Amino acid sequence: MRPEIPEALRKQVANRASFRCEYCLFPERYATFRHQIDHIISLQHGGQSLLENLAYACIHCNRLKGPNIATLDRVGQVLGLFNPRHQNWGDHFRLNGAVIEPVTDIGEATVRLLKINDILRVQKRLLLQQAGAYPRSH
Repeated sequence: MRPEIPEALRKQVANRASFRCEYCLFPERYATFRHQIDHIISLQHGGQSLLENLAYACIHCNRLKGPNIATLDRVGQVLGLFNPRHQNWGDHFRLNGAVIEPVTDIGEATVRLLKINDILRVQKRLLLQQAGAYPRSH
């Protein structure tokens, strides 16, 4: 069983992320389920429940990321995933409408593993963009 994240720490993580998923930028306010705390380096890989190892993630990104810290790229090489504590979102991704396009291998691996551009997720982001509730650029 995972240790519970204290509410004060959860609030720090949420505030730092402006209440948006740090992977797909989806605002918690419009999510069906409350965003979750992601251990960037999972507990099973030696990560700790410290502010510098925690990210705010929507249920989709968090569940698909799971304990992964890496994945295989298209040619079978191990490649680390995007780390919102050590990397800048805009260095690895860009918005093209409601599609999150990877601009690096790390971005590509993260988009693929987290299924960030699943058609339903893109449609939700598009609706939020039209309502002014999701960024058009980042």
